[in-house]
Formats: sequence, structure tokens, C-alpha cells
Amino acid sequence: MELAGLAGLLAAVPAVAYLGRSGRRHTGAARRAHLLLAAGGAVATGAALAGLVTALLGGQHSDPGHSRALATAVAIGMGLGTLTLLAGTVALPGSARSPAAAIRHVLDGLVIAAAIWFVGWVLVSEPTRILGDATPNKCLAILLPAVLLVLGLGLTAVLALHAHRPRRHTVRVAAGVTVVAAAANVLAIGICRDHDGYTLVSGLLLTAGLAHVAWAVRAADRPVEVSGDVLERGAAYAVVPMVAMVGALGYHLARGGVMDVFGYLGATVEGLALVSRQYLALDDVRRYTLRLRQSEAHFRELAHTDPLTGLANRRGLQRALRSAGERGALIGIDMDGFKTVNDLRGHDVGDRVLAEVGARLRRNLLAGDVAARLGGDEFAVLMHGDADEAALAAHRLLAVLGEPYEVDGGSIFLSASLGVAATGELLHDADLALRYAKQRGKNRVERYQQGYDELLRRRGTLTGELRHAIDRDQLHLVFQPVVALPSMRPVGAEALLRWTHPELGRVAPVEFIPVAEESGLINRIGAWVLEQSVKQLAEWRAKGHDVWLSVNLSPKELHNSDYAAQVADVLAEYGVPPQRLVLEVTEHAVATDMEELVRRLAELRETGVRIALDDFGAGYSSLTQLRTLPVDILKIDHALVAEPESRTGTAAPLVDVVVRLGHRLGLEVLAEGIGTPAQREIVEEAGCRLGQGSLFGWGVPAEHFESRLLSLRSPAPRPAPAPRSSPPQNDAPARSQVVQLGPGMRQVRALLPSDPGFAAATSDQNVGSVDSGREMGQG
Repeated sequence: MELAGLAGLLAAVPAVAYLGRSGRRHTGAARRAHLLLAAGGAVATGAALAGLVTALLGGQHSDPGHSRALATAVAIGMGLGTLTLLAGTVALPGSARSPAAAIRHVLDGLVIAAAIWFVGWVLVSEPTRILGDATPNKCLAILLPAVLLVLGLGLTAVLALHAHRPRRHTVRVAAGVTVVAAAANVLAIGICRDHDGYTLVSGLLLTAGLAHVAWAVRAADRPVEVSGDVLERGAAYAVVPMVAMVGALGYHLARGGVMDVFGYLGATVEGLALVSRQYLALDDVRRYTLRLRQSEAHFRELAHTDPLTGLANRRGLQRALRSAGERGALIGIDMDGFKTVNDLRGHDVGDRVLAEVGARLRRNLLAGDVAARLGGDEFAVLMHGDADEAALAAHRLLAVLGEPYEVDGGSIFLSASLGVAATGELLHDADLALRYAKQRGKNRVERYQQGYDELLRRRGTLTGELRHAIDRDQLHLVFQPVVALPSMRPVGAEALLRWTHPELGRVAPVEFIPVAEESGLINRIGAWVLEQSVKQLAEWRAKGHDVWLSVNLSPKELHNSDYAAQVADVLAEYGVPPQRLVLEVTEHAVATDMEELVRRLAELRETGVRIALDDFGAGYSSLTQLRTLPVDILKIDHALVAEPESRTGTAAPLVDVVVRLGHRLGLEVLAEGIGTPAQREIVEEAGCRLGQGSLFGWGVPAEHFESRLLSLRSPAPRPAPAPRSSPPQNDAPARSQVVQLGPGMRQVRALLPSDPGFAAATSDQNVGSVDSGREMGQG
């Protein structure tokens, strides 16, 4: 039997060799675990072989002392090997994610092992004694292997519950180690009691256990799925063992049993393991709580911080506002023209510009100030101080933010608009002041005023009421005459939109037109104005009135892709020749995308309508743009017409320049805003043939304008130009002349005093050029 057991033990040597080779092939934690398993298997196998060889060579088994000593030595040797195997099992990748988790696994296994020990003690001790005479009372050498056996069972159960997925491979390794511990127990009992059958079984168990470990350890190296902490799985690993111990103790005492040293050992180990595990659990909870607080503080800071600039975001600013109370002032900042940077240079360049804006704000903050990015290109600075100090700081920031931004080897020039508020609801008031800074020309600082709230409320009311103005028949058109100079006969009219509200009364266009543009209602209102104007023009033409009509065009309407088709459809619907319609675009539209503007105007001119450039001289257009724009009429801004009376009272040099320039470019020139006879004389002396203003009549309903046309149905005979009897005077004013370029093609040009054929008009010489659509090139 002993030789058979020895042969069985020798079969375990290849498994130990395989574990050693596997350890040398790995690195890191896997290498340590495999080497520990190989070392534990080698020690356990060596101790078993040494014990069997010693027993065989001794030849005498009658000395009980010798047997117990040999059994104790074998038990200690195999126990050390088993302990090393358990350490290698815990160290395997996938069994625990950290050394602290490995310690928790060991303590959890010890809790279960102590319960198993205690229940086993109750079963094998008096009065239960389920093993009867086979109970190894005299073989104290099995204590260490028995302890390691129950520890292996407990650790296997813990790994089955808490190891990373897939768990089966790690559990198989632990089960193989448990079989090795059982082999150590059986071998110690066999040597102690001189039982050959135990020796044979121990050899087979040891070989089977190590072979199982060697087979399972290959799959244990595969990738695992990291799961949560064991604390997240409840406390069943502690409750069930405690219930088992209490039940076993109650049964033992009920049967008349008594507690001995082994029972106290199991209970003591159970208590110490639970207390240690609870201490580690509390420490884990404390550290987890600390990390949770740190993470919470970190994420709270992230929630209040703008990731691009590192400044506070809107939440951070609101938190700072709550902390400041009423002791601070707020500066709202918006970068003018930043959208163009994103469109032309890309969002990456735009982000770098915004980061530089944030850096400049940080460099100009005082202690206690808070800078924030509210979104997009909108910023704010909360500072300590009153309104005057905030205004000074705002002007300083205006200069700082207006400096060039060097990005990707190029300079980007931006300006900023700033709104300052020092009382009341700071965020609302600063935003309102910022809005008015944008509306009043940008690149400026605007301080909040109480009247802004009333203006904002009225703007909101206008927006809501304007949506229903057409349906409620609150909009109507009036028509301001355009007259020929010097006869002052009406040759056309400008359609002007008016809004009369039943509660708000008359709302000025300068107030509701911007509201319509901001709210997106301008396209619908513009379409209504166009249709009503063309319809009225058709009615006048049907009654024999030879006039033309001009309609103001919003930049937003102009950039509508199908606006030209819309104009053509309306003209065709009412049968109005397109040359009778003039569409007026303001100089403000010229300040936008020039290329797009030229393309849209060219599309309109292809329909046959005429284009007028309104408010010319307000400061946007240049000579190059004027040469490029496809326009037919220049409307001189009223500020240029009124300029001589506001200063010197002498002739207006700019009016004369604009008229000459327009005529040189082949454009008709119309002076608007003529309110006095002196202004009319100045315009006439400059050679302007068309005029408009209060001197010739305000905007009136269609029937009133028609009445004026009826009074002029029998015009006086047009006098022929007087023959020139003397050389022209060089200081005479320039006149206009219609030049026939070809069939159906005419052009108006300036006729200077030095030109051949020049003759000064004696009365209404130029009326014939403009008082009919045919001679204006529109008939």
C-alpha cells in the first residue's frame, strides 16, 4: 500500500513541473501567482514523499511515538505547501483586484472556515461523535492540515461569490488546493494510525489536486470582467456562518455537550475574523466616502466651470451672485463679429480666440472678482464696487478685448460690447444693458437705466401684437409723393407702412420694423406690403395715372432665396410692368456680405424692376461698392440735404458731389428729406431732378394721392429747350440728359457746363426726363 501511495505521489511531480514552467513564461502578478502555486505544490509533494519514504525505510510501525512524530512533520510540511498554494490562489489575476481586496477575501474565507470548523467540532466531539471510534482523537498532527482544509473550503466559497467573471477557473484552482489540503489530512492520519489505506488515498488525492490546479491555472489567465467591490454584494457570507454556528452550539448544548479548547478556538477565530472584517469594511466605507466627497467636489467644480476657458460658467456665476448679494456690480460682455471668425477661420480658431478672451479677463481681474463664460462668445465679470467703478473697469476691458488676437500666425480683430449693472437683478440688468450696447452701434459700454425695462416690456408687447396685425387689419399703407424738379409735379410715390393698434395707438415704423426683423415676421409683412403696393399701382395705372411706385426692402427679405420669383409672381398677377416698381435697399445692407448682396440685386434686376440705394451718404457705401452694386437710383440721405442749414447756411457741397457722381455713373438721383424751399433750391442748383420730403407732402392714403394725380391730368405743354445764344458759364450747375444707347436702352448722364450742347434750363426743362416712366427708362 505504501509503495502504491508513493507511486501515486510521484505522478504529481509532472504537475508541479508544469506549474514551474508556467510561472517562468508569465510576467507581473501572473508570474508571482504561478510561482507560488509551483512552490506550494513542490513543498507539499516533497513533504508527502519524505514522509512515505521515511515510513518505508523505518520498517517498524509498532512505536506510536515515532508514528505521531513523523505524522506531525509530514503535516507541518504539507501544511506549509498548502498555505503557499492558498497564497498563490489569492494572487491569481481575477481573484481580487487589489491587495486590500485579497485580504478581504482571506478574512471572508476565514469567517466561513471558522464556522465549518465549529460545526465539524460539534459533529466529531461528545456527545455527537458521528465518526465513532474512527475519530482521530490522538492524532494532533492533523490540526494544521484540518485548519488549512476548512480555510480552503471557505476561500473557495468566497471566490465563487466574489471573484471576477468568469469565476469558474479561479474557483477550480481553489478547489484543487482544497483537495491538496484534504490529502495532507488523510496522509497525516494514515501515518499517525499506521493505516495503509489512508496512505494510498492521500497519494491519489495529492496527485489529483495538483493536476487539477495545473489544468485550471491555464484558463485562469484569460481576460476577466472586473466587477464591483465585495461590499456591494451584501453580507450573506457572514450571516449564514453565524447562523450555522449558533445552531450547532445550541444543538451541542442541548445534547449535554461542553465547550472544550477546540470549540473555543473556532468561536474565537470566528469572532476575531468578523471584527477584523468589520474594521476593514468601515475603513473601506470611510475611504470610499472620502473619495466620494472628493469626486463630488470635483464634479461640482466641473459643473460650475467652463471647460474651454477655465472661467466660471453660468451656474458658477449664479453661485457667485448669490454669495455677493447686493455688494457687487456685473459687467456683461459680448464679442462683436465673432460668428465671422467661426465661419471664415473654423471653430478651432474660434475656440482659441475664446480661450484668449478668457485669459485676458483673468489677467485683468482684481482680488475677489469672478469672470465667467455664459455661452458662445458671451462673458461676464462680477466685481466689487459701485456703478462708476464698474464703468471704469468696463472701459478698461473694452480696450483690452479690442487688441488683436494672434492665432495661427495671423491677426484677428474683434471688438466687444459691454453692459454694466450695479443694482437690482444684476444678471438681467447687465444683459439688458448689453443688448442696448449692441443696438447702438457695438464696440461701446452701456450702463443700465431703469427705462430699459419699460422698453423691453413694450418690445415684448409689440412682438406679440405684431404677429396678428395683418389678420386684424391693423396695417395699412400711405404714399409719399416723389416729384420732378423744378416743376414739383408728382411722378411717383414711396409706399410707407403704418401700424395703428386699437390700444397702443399709432406705432412708429422705426419701432416696429426692428421688432419684425428680430422676430422673423419681416418676410410675411414684407410680402403683404409688396402685394398691396403692386395692387394699388395696378389700380392707378388702370385709371390712367402714369406713375411708378417704390417699396422698401429689408435685408432679410433680400437674402430670401426665392424673393425674386416672389416679386415676379406678384407683378404678373396684377399685370404691372416691372419697370414701374422700384425696390429700395438701404445702405445698411451694403455693410453686410457684398458678394451676396450683388447677386441678389442682380436677380431682382433680371425681373425688370428698378433698384434704388436708399439713405446714400449715411456712411456705409464706398465709391468702389457704388460702381459694383447693380442699382438704378441714388436716394440722397436727408442728413446731407439738411446739412447746409445746420451749419453755414450756404450751398451743400456734398449734395452737389453726390448728384454729379450719380450722373457720371449713369444713375438717377433723388433727394429725400426736403422740408424747406431753401433746401429745394439747393437740390435744384445741384442738378437733382427728383425730390421727396415734407415740402411736397407727407405720406397720405391712396385716395388722397390719387386726388392729387387727378388735379394734374391736363399738364401744361412742355416747353422746348431754349437755344443756346451764349457760351456756357463754367460755374453753372450741372444738368442731366437722357442718352439713347440703343433700341430700348437709355442711360441718364450728367451734362456739365463745359460739355457741348449744354444749356441752362429756364423753367422745367428736365421734367420731361422724369415725369413719365418711358423717359425714365422704365416704360
